[in-house]
Amino acid sequence: MQVFLQTLIGGVTFGAVYALVAMGFSIVYRTMGLVNFAHGSVVMIGAYAASTFYMASKLPFAVAVVVAIAVTALIGLVIERFLRPLENKDFTLMLIGTIGFGAVLEAGAVLVWGATGHAVPSPVATGPIDVAGIRIPTYSLLVIAVAAAATGLLALFLQRTKRGAAMQAAAMDHQAATAVGIHVGRSNAMAFAIGAGLAALAGSLIGPMLYVNPTMGGTLGIKGFAAAMLGGFGSMPGAIVGGLAFGLLDSFAAGNFQEYSELVTFLVFALIVMIRPTGIFGEATVNRA
Repeated sequence: MQVFLQTLIGGVTFGAVYALVAMGFSIVYRTMGLVNFAHGSVVMIGAYAASTFYMASKLPFAVAVVVAIAVTALIGLVIERFLRPLENKDFTLMLIGTIGFGAVLEAGAVLVWGATGHAVPSPVATGPIDVAGIRIPTYSLLVIAVAAAATGLLALFLQRTKRGAAMQAAAMDHQAATAVGIHVGRSNAMAFAIGAGLAALAGSLIGPMLYVNPTMGGTLGIKGFAAAMLGGFGSMPGAIVGGLAFGLLDSFAAGNFQEYSELVTFLVFALIVMIRPTGIFGEATVNRA
């Protein structure tokens, strides 16, 4: 039972990070109908930026994370600005453009930080909490709490603010949103910035749990993409549920199948998607007209 609970805690911790990545994918998709294939690379840049400001600049970890979010949000705005002329003209080129930006970010990371990567010390000095013989890492609790807070703030922004309402309207129908005076381009830019910020937060949080390196974005991007598909692409509740489900699946597969864990994880994922292609909270395709 203790092993089961330890694995459960690990799954929820990584699942919270996957949920952040999935929400970043989903907010861009629901607003523009576009899958941002540079998203995983933005996660990696966020991890590098946060670890650099934390370790080299000696900023408090929380401040380093905020700065990393600001840096990657700017990257998101740059990507959207380059893609904007192609919107409603050549959707395939937009997809290729995101792939290209991902490659540029990965190459840039190698130039700036090198190809070897580095470990990030935990920002939490206190040891694990012992509850009935179950050791719960304090940093895991921090990751879950921060991810939950970020999710709550995003929900409040989308549901309670004018900017959020404008993004929701643009997501439902671009033409109708434009007709009532909503600046669709601005909503798209905000979606990219928020998506990149969520990616940076995910990268910042997972840095102390993994080895930060230029290729980490590929793995995290694929798992976040899979989590978004599992929950239903474009659905924010689906991204949360999909992220947690994928984290638990990943954790239990690693505990039981070891070197075959990735294979088992994605086989189960493929089976679920075959049974329910639209995901748990699948939504209708975004209207980009």
